[in-house]
Amino acid sequence: MLASSNTSTGSRFRSQDLSAPWRHVDVVLLVTSLIVATFGLVLVYSATRRFDGGLDIAVRQGMFVVLGVAVMAGLSMVDYRRVLDWWPVLYIASMLLLVGVMTPLGSTGAFGAARWYVFGPVVLQPVEITKLGTIIAVAAYLGSVERVDLRRLSIVLMLVGLPFAVTMVQPDLGSALVFVVVGVAMLVVGGVKLRHLAVLVLIGLVAIVGVLQSDALDEYQKQRLLTFANPDAVDEAASYNVTQAQVAISSGGLTGYGFGNGPSTRLGYVPAQRTDFIFTVVGEEFGFVGAGTLLLFYAAMIWRIWRIAQLAANRSGTLLCVGILAMLLFHVFENVGMNLGIMPVTGLPLPLVSQGGSAVLATFASIGLVQSVHMRRYI
Repeated sequence: MLASSNTSTGSRFRSQDLSAPWRHVDVVLLVTSLIVATFGLVLVYSATRRFDGGLDIAVRQGMFVVLGVAVMAGLSMVDYRRVLDWWPVLYIASMLLLVGVMTPLGSTGAFGAARWYVFGPVVLQPVEITKLGTIIAVAAYLGSVERVDLRRLSIVLMLVGLPFAVTMVQPDLGSALVFVVVGVAMLVVGGVKLRHLAVLVLIGLVAIVGVLQSDALDEYQKQRLLTFANPDAVDEAASYNVTQAQVAISSGGLTGYGFGNGPSTRLGYVPAQRTDFIFTVVGEEFGFVGAGTLLLFYAAMIWRIWRIAQLAANRSGTLLCVGILAMLLFHVFENVGMNLGIMPVTGLPLPLVSQGGSAVLATFASIGLVQSVHMRRYI
Protein backbone atom coordinates (compact mmCIF):
# COMPACT_ATOMS: atom_id res chain seq x y z
CA MET A 1 0.00 0.00 0.00
CA LEU A 2 2.79 2.41 0.90
CA ALA A 3 4.57 1.75 -2.40
CA SER A 4 1.33 2.28 -4.31
CA SER A 5 0.73 5.55 -2.46
CA ASN A 6 4.24 6.79 -3.21
CA THR A 7 3.84 5.90 -6.88
CA SER A 8 0.57 7.79 -7.05
CA THR A 9 2.11 10.82 -5.35
CA GLY A 10 5.07 10.77 -7.72
CA SER A 11 2.77 10.60 -10.74
CA ARG A 12 0.80 13.61 -9.54
CA PHE A 13 4.03 15.54 -8.91
CA ARG A 14 5.28 14.79 -12.41
CA SER A 15 1.95 15.86 -13.90
CA GLN A 16 2.29 19.16 -12.00
CA ASP A 17 5.98 19.62 -12.78
CA LEU A 18 6.72 23.29 -12.20
CA SER A 19 9.54 23.17 -14.73
CA ALA A 20 7.09 22.44 -17.58
CA PRO A 21 7.55 25.36 -20.04
CA TRP A 22 3.85 25.90 -20.75
CA ARG A 23 3.29 26.76 -17.09
CA HIS A 24 5.51 29.83 -17.35
CA VAL A 25 4.04 31.90 -20.15
CA ASP A 26 4.36 35.56 -19.22
CA VAL A 27 0.68 36.49 -19.35
CA VAL A 28 1.27 40.23 -18.96
CA LEU A 29 3.63 40.35 -21.94
CA LEU A 30 1.26 38.21 -24.01
CA VAL A 31 -1.86 40.23 -23.22
CA THR A 32 -0.25 43.65 -23.61
CA SER A 33 1.25 42.76 -26.98
CA LEU A 34 -2.14 41.51 -28.22
CA ILE A 35 -3.89 44.66 -26.97
CA VAL A 36 -1.34 46.94 -28.64
CA ALA A 37 -1.64 45.03 -31.93
CA THR A 38 -5.44 45.20 -31.80
CA PHE A 39 -5.35 48.93 -31.09
CA GLY A 40 -2.95 49.24 -34.01
CA LEU A 41 -5.55 47.71 -36.34
CA VAL A 42 -8.08 50.32 -35.21
CA LEU A 43 -5.60 53.13 -35.87
CA VAL A 44 -4.58 51.79 -39.28
CA TYR A 45 -8.22 51.55 -40.32
CA SER A 46 -8.88 55.09 -39.14
CA ALA A 47 -5.85 56.39 -41.05
CA THR A 48 -6.84 54.62 -44.28
CA ARG A 49 -10.67 54.66 -44.26
CA ARG A 50 -10.71 57.74 -46.52
CA PHE A 51 -8.95 55.75 -49.27
CA ASP A 52 -10.61 53.47 -51.78
CA GLY A 53 -9.69 50.05 -50.45
CA GLY A 54 -8.92 51.38 -46.98
CA LEU A 55 -10.75 48.45 -45.42
CA ASP A 56 -8.62 46.07 -47.48
CA ILE A 57 -5.48 47.66 -46.04
CA ALA A 58 -6.73 47.14 -42.49
CA VAL A 59 -7.80 43.55 -43.27
CA ARG A 60 -4.38 42.76 -44.74
CA GLN A 61 -2.75 44.23 -41.63
CA GLY A 62 -5.05 42.04 -39.53
CA MET A 63 -3.91 38.97 -41.46
CA PHE A 64 -0.30 39.82 -40.63
CA VAL A 65 -1.24 40.21 -36.97
CA VAL A 66 -2.87 36.76 -36.94
CA LEU A 67 0.16 35.28 -38.70
CA GLY A 68 2.44 37.11 -36.26
CA VAL A 69 0.59 35.66 -33.27
CA ALA A 70 1.06 32.19 -34.77
CA VAL A 71 4.79 32.88 -35.23
CA MET A 72 5.02 34.11 -31.65
CA ALA A 73 3.29 30.99 -30.34
CA GLY A 74 5.46 28.72 -32.46
CA LEU A 75 8.75 30.28 -31.37
CA SER A 76 7.71 30.29 -27.72
CA MET A 77 7.33 26.51 -27.94
CA VAL A 78 10.86 26.13 -29.33
CA ASP A 79 13.78 26.18 -26.91
CA TYR A 80 15.54 29.49 -27.61
CA ARG A 81 18.90 27.78 -27.09
CA ARG A 82 18.25 25.68 -30.19
CA VAL A 83 17.54 28.88 -32.12
CA LEU A 84 20.79 30.41 -30.85
CA ASP A 85 22.70 27.32 -31.97
CA TRP A 86 21.70 28.16 -35.53
CA TRP A 87 22.85 31.76 -35.33
CA PRO A 88 25.41 31.61 -38.20
CA VAL A 89 22.77 30.31 -40.61
CA LEU A 90 20.14 32.81 -39.44
CA TYR A 91 22.58 35.73 -39.56
CA ILE A 92 23.91 34.92 -43.05
CA ALA A 93 20.40 34.31 -44.41
CA SER A 94 19.14 37.64 -43.04
CA MET A 95 22.17 39.45 -44.48
CA LEU A 96 21.58 37.90 -47.90
CA LEU A 97 17.99 39.11 -47.79
CA LEU A 98 19.17 42.57 -46.79
CA VAL A 99 21.73 42.80 -49.59
CA GLY A 100 19.29 41.34 -52.11
CA VAL A 101 17.02 44.39 -52.09
CA MET A 102 19.79 46.36 -53.83
CA THR A 103 19.78 43.90 -56.74
CA PRO A 104 17.15 43.70 -59.51
CA LEU A 105 15.17 41.43 -57.17
CA GLY A 106 14.46 44.39 -54.88
CA SER A 107 12.04 47.25 -55.37
CA THR A 108 12.81 50.97 -55.26
CA GLY A 109 10.45 53.18 -53.29
CA ALA A 110 10.20 56.84 -52.42
CA PHE A 111 13.35 58.96 -52.86
CA GLY A 112 15.06 56.03 -54.62
CA ALA A 113 15.40 53.98 -51.44
CA ALA A 114 15.91 50.23 -52.05
CA ARG A 115 14.40 48.48 -49.03
CA TRP A 116 11.68 46.10 -50.16
CA TYR A 117 10.76 42.94 -52.01
CA VAL A 118 7.36 43.14 -53.66
CA PHE A 119 5.34 39.97 -54.27
CA GLY A 120 2.01 41.17 -55.61
CA PRO A 121 0.13 42.73 -52.68
CA VAL A 122 2.75 41.53 -50.19
CA VAL A 123 5.73 43.75 -49.40
CA LEU A 124 8.69 42.36 -47.45
CA GLN A 125 11.15 44.69 -45.73
CA PRO A 126 14.13 42.44 -44.88
CA VAL A 127 15.83 44.89 -42.52
CA GLU A 128 13.22 43.99 -39.89
CA ILE A 129 14.31 40.35 -40.16
CA THR A 130 17.98 41.32 -40.10
CA LYS A 131 17.50 43.25 -36.85
CA LEU A 132 16.34 40.09 -35.12
CA GLY A 133 18.96 37.97 -36.88
CA THR A 134 21.70 40.29 -35.62
CA ILE A 135 20.36 40.21 -32.06
CA ILE A 136 20.35 36.40 -32.14
CA ALA A 137 23.92 36.32 -33.48
CA VAL A 138 25.32 38.74 -30.89
CA ALA A 139 23.45 37.05 -28.03
CA ALA A 140 24.74 33.62 -29.05
CA TYR A 141 28.32 34.80 -29.45
CA LEU A 142 28.59 36.97 -26.33
CA GLY A 143 26.77 34.30 -24.33
CA SER A 144 29.48 31.80 -25.22
CA VAL A 145 32.42 33.88 -23.92
CA GLU A 146 33.39 34.77 -20.39
CA ARG A 147 34.82 38.22 -21.08
CA VAL A 148 34.82 40.73 -23.91
CA ASP A 149 38.43 41.41 -24.88
CA LEU A 150 39.50 43.36 -27.96
CA ARG A 151 39.34 40.36 -30.28
CA ARG A 152 35.84 39.41 -29.19
CA LEU A 153 34.78 43.05 -29.26
CA SER A 154 35.96 43.23 -32.86
CA ILE A 155 33.83 40.21 -33.79
CA VAL A 156 30.73 41.79 -32.23
CA LEU A 157 31.44 45.07 -34.03
CA MET A 158 31.68 43.14 -37.29
CA LEU A 159 28.35 41.37 -36.63
CA VAL A 160 26.66 44.71 -35.97
CA GLY A 161 28.67 46.77 -38.43
CA LEU A 162 27.85 44.76 -41.56
CA PRO A 163 24.05 45.24 -41.41
CA PHE A 164 24.59 48.83 -40.30
CA ALA A 165 26.71 49.59 -43.36
CA VAL A 166 24.34 47.85 -45.81
CA THR A 167 21.34 49.63 -44.29
CA MET A 168 23.05 53.00 -44.63
CA VAL A 169 23.71 52.33 -48.32
CA GLN A 170 20.02 51.58 -49.03
CA PRO A 171 19.64 54.27 -47.40
CA ASP A 172 17.70 53.72 -44.15
CA LEU A 173 19.09 55.90 -41.39
CA GLY A 174 16.50 54.92 -38.79
CA SER A 175 17.11 51.19 -39.05
CA ALA A 176 20.86 51.76 -39.13
CA LEU A 177 20.59 53.54 -35.79
CA VAL A 178 18.69 50.55 -34.39
CA PHE A 179 21.74 48.34 -35.01
CA VAL A 180 23.92 50.84 -33.15
CA VAL A 181 21.59 51.04 -30.14
CA VAL A 182 21.16 47.27 -29.97
CA GLY A 183 24.92 46.69 -30.27
CA VAL A 184 25.77 49.14 -27.50
CA ALA A 185 23.09 47.77 -25.14
CA MET A 186 24.19 44.17 -25.61
CA LEU A 187 27.86 45.05 -25.21
CA VAL A 188 27.18 46.92 -21.95
CA VAL A 189 25.26 43.98 -20.50
CA GLY A 190 27.76 41.55 -22.03
CA GLY A 191 30.59 43.08 -20.01
CA VAL A 192 32.52 45.34 -22.39
CA LYS A 193 35.23 47.34 -20.66
CA LEU A 194 34.39 50.96 -19.92
CA ARG A 195 37.45 52.32 -21.73
CA HIS A 196 36.60 50.33 -24.84
CA LEU A 197 33.04 51.64 -24.73
CA ALA A 198 34.29 55.22 -24.34
CA VAL A 199 36.50 54.83 -27.42
CA LEU A 200 33.56 53.42 -29.39
CA VAL A 201 31.38 56.38 -28.42
CA LEU A 202 34.09 58.81 -29.50
CA ILE A 203 34.53 57.02 -32.82
CA GLY A 204 30.76 57.06 -33.28
CA LEU A 205 30.53 60.81 -32.74
CA VAL A 206 33.31 61.44 -35.25
CA ALA A 207 31.60 59.10 -37.72
CA ILE A 208 28.28 60.94 -37.33
CA VAL A 209 29.91 64.28 -38.12
CA GLY A 210 31.65 62.73 -41.11
CA VAL A 211 28.44 61.18 -42.44
CA LEU A 212 26.53 64.46 -42.13
CA GLN A 213 29.19 66.28 -44.13
CA SER A 214 29.49 63.60 -46.80
CA ASP A 215 27.20 62.26 -49.51
CA ALA A 216 26.33 59.14 -47.50
CA LEU A 217 22.86 60.57 -46.75
CA ASP A 218 20.35 61.59 -49.37
CA GLU A 219 19.25 65.21 -49.45
CA TYR A 220 15.81 64.45 -47.98
CA GLN A 221 17.47 62.74 -44.99
CA LYS A 222 19.71 65.75 -44.40
CA GLN A 223 16.65 68.00 -44.55
CA ARG A 224 14.94 65.86 -41.91
CA LEU A 225 17.91 66.18 -39.58
CA LEU A 226 18.17 69.92 -40.21
CA THR A 227 14.46 70.30 -39.48
CA PHE A 228 15.02 68.70 -36.08
CA ALA A 229 18.26 70.55 -35.25
CA ASN A 230 17.19 73.98 -36.50
CA PRO A 231 13.63 74.28 -37.87
CA ASP A 232 14.17 77.90 -38.88
CA ALA A 233 17.03 76.92 -41.18
CA VAL A 234 14.85 74.96 -43.61
CA ASP A 235 11.88 75.93 -45.71
CA GLU A 236 8.29 75.23 -44.71
CA ALA A 237 7.97 72.27 -47.08
CA ALA A 238 10.83 70.40 -45.39
CA SER A 239 9.16 70.65 -41.95
CA TYR A 240 5.60 70.07 -43.19
CA ASN A 241 5.27 66.49 -41.88
CA VAL A 242 6.37 67.33 -38.36
CA THR A 243 4.28 70.52 -38.24
CA GLN A 244 1.11 68.69 -39.29
CA ALA A 245 1.85 65.87 -36.84
CA GLN A 246 2.17 68.33 -33.96
CA VAL A 247 -1.06 70.11 -34.98
CA ALA A 248 -2.97 66.82 -35.09
CA ILE A 249 -1.72 65.60 -31.72
CA SER A 250 -2.17 68.91 -29.92
CA SER A 251 -5.72 69.36 -31.28
CA GLY A 252 -6.79 66.10 -29.63
CA GLY A 253 -6.71 67.61 -26.18
CA LEU A 254 -7.49 65.38 -23.21
CA THR A 255 -9.86 62.83 -24.74
CA GLY A 256 -9.68 63.51 -28.51
CA TYR A 257 -12.33 63.86 -31.19
CA GLY A 258 -13.36 60.21 -31.08
CA PHE A 259 -12.75 57.36 -33.48
CA GLY A 260 -12.95 58.49 -37.11
CA ASN A 261 -13.60 62.13 -36.22
CA GLY A 262 -10.08 63.60 -36.25
CA PRO A 263 -10.00 66.49 -38.77
CA SER A 264 -6.38 66.02 -39.82
CA THR A 265 -6.88 62.28 -40.18
CA ARG A 266 -10.15 62.55 -42.12
CA LEU A 267 -8.74 65.16 -44.49
CA GLY A 268 -5.34 63.52 -44.93
CA TYR A 269 -3.25 66.45 -43.73
CA VAL A 270 -0.57 64.24 -42.14
CA PRO A 271 1.63 62.41 -44.72
CA ALA A 272 2.56 58.76 -44.13
CA GLN A 273 0.01 58.64 -41.33
CA ARG A 274 -0.58 54.89 -41.43
CA THR A 275 3.15 54.16 -41.08
CA ASP A 276 5.64 56.70 -39.73
CA PHE A 277 3.06 59.07 -38.22
CA ILE A 278 0.48 56.61 -36.90
CA PHE A 279 0.86 58.09 -33.41
CA THR A 280 -0.91 61.24 -34.65
CA VAL A 281 -4.11 59.21 -35.05
CA VAL A 282 -4.22 58.12 -31.42
CA GLY A 283 -3.26 61.63 -30.27
CA GLU A 284 -5.95 63.34 -32.35
CA GLU A 285 -8.81 60.86 -32.00
CA PHE A 286 -8.23 59.54 -28.46
CA GLY A 287 -6.35 62.48 -26.97
CA PHE A 288 -3.85 62.51 -24.14
CA VAL A 289 -5.73 59.72 -22.37
CA GLY A 290 -5.53 57.38 -25.37
CA ALA A 291 -1.91 58.22 -26.20
CA GLY A 292 -0.89 57.85 -22.56
CA THR A 293 -2.66 54.50 -22.30
CA LEU A 294 -0.86 53.19 -25.38
CA LEU A 295 2.47 54.26 -23.92
CA LEU A 296 1.60 52.55 -20.63
CA PHE A 297 1.05 49.29 -22.50
CA TYR A 298 4.46 49.72 -24.14
CA ALA A 299 5.97 50.42 -20.71
CA ALA A 300 4.44 47.19 -19.40
CA MET A 301 5.93 45.24 -22.32
CA ILE A 302 9.37 46.76 -21.73
CA TRP A 303 9.17 46.06 -18.00
CA ARG A 304 8.27 42.41 -18.53
CA ILE A 305 11.06 41.89 -21.06
CA TRP A 306 13.56 43.44 -18.63
CA ARG A 307 12.30 41.19 -15.84
CA ILE A 308 12.57 38.13 -18.07
CA ALA A 309 16.14 39.15 -18.92
CA GLN A 310 16.96 39.14 -15.21
CA LEU A 311 15.35 35.74 -14.65
CA ALA A 312 16.90 34.03 -17.67
CA ALA A 313 18.55 30.69 -17.07
CA ASN A 314 21.78 31.70 -18.78
CA ARG A 315 23.78 34.59 -20.14
CA SER A 316 22.62 34.06 -23.72
CA GLY A 317 18.97 34.32 -22.70
CA THR A 318 19.65 37.56 -20.86
CA LEU A 319 21.46 39.05 -23.84
CA LEU A 320 18.73 37.97 -26.24
CA CYS A 321 16.10 39.74 -24.14
CA VAL A 322 18.25 42.86 -23.74
CA GLY A 323 18.79 43.12 -27.49
CA ILE A 324 15.06 42.81 -28.17
CA LEU A 325 14.25 45.27 -25.39
CA ALA A 326 16.70 47.83 -26.83
CA MET A 327 15.23 47.42 -30.32
CA LEU A 328 11.60 47.86 -29.21
CA LEU A 329 12.39 50.70 -26.82
CA PHE A 330 14.30 52.66 -29.47
CA HIS A 331 11.52 52.12 -32.01
CA VAL A 332 8.90 53.48 -29.60
CA PHE A 333 11.06 56.38 -28.39
CA GLU A 334 12.10 57.45 -31.89
CA ASN A 335 8.67 57.08 -33.50
CA VAL A 336 6.77 58.91 -30.77
CA GLY A 337 9.56 61.47 -30.52
CA MET A 338 9.50 62.33 -34.22
CA ASN A 339 5.70 62.67 -34.08
CA LEU A 340 6.10 65.16 -31.23
CA GLY A 341 8.98 66.96 -32.92
CA ILE A 342 11.55 66.09 -30.24
CA MET A 343 13.40 63.53 -32.39
CA PRO A 344 14.49 63.65 -36.04
CA VAL A 345 12.27 61.95 -38.62
CA THR A 346 13.94 58.64 -39.50
CA GLY A 347 11.03 56.49 -40.70
CA LEU A 348 10.95 53.89 -37.92
CA PRO A 349 7.56 52.20 -37.42
CA LEU A 350 5.71 52.10 -34.12
CA PRO A 351 5.91 48.43 -33.02
CA LEU A 352 2.71 46.41 -33.61
CA VAL A 353 0.85 49.61 -34.52
CA SER A 354 2.24 51.06 -37.77
CA GLN A 355 1.10 49.42 -40.98
CA GLY A 356 3.70 46.97 -42.27
CA GLY A 357 3.64 43.21 -42.28
CA SER A 358 7.40 42.71 -41.96
CA ALA A 359 7.64 44.80 -38.79
CA VAL A 360 4.62 43.10 -37.23
CA LEU A 361 5.97 39.60 -37.93
CA ALA A 362 9.47 40.49 -36.68
CA THR A 363 8.09 42.05 -33.49
CA PHE A 364 5.87 39.08 -32.69
CA ALA A 365 8.78 36.72 -33.45
CA SER A 366 10.92 38.72 -30.99
CA ILE A 367 8.26 38.48 -28.29
CA GLY A 368 7.98 34.75 -28.95
CA LEU A 369 11.71 34.32 -28.30
CA VAL A 370 11.42 36.34 -25.08
CA GLN A 371 8.56 34.08 -23.99
CA SER A 372 10.76 31.07 -24.76
CA VAL A 373 13.44 32.46 -22.43
CA HIS A 374 10.89 32.96 -19.67
CA MET A 375 9.22 29.57 -20.14
CA ARG A 376 12.56 27.77 -19.79
CA ARG A 377 14.13 29.66 -16.93
CA TYR A 378 14.00 26.52 -14.75
CA ILE A 379 15.41 24.18 -17.40
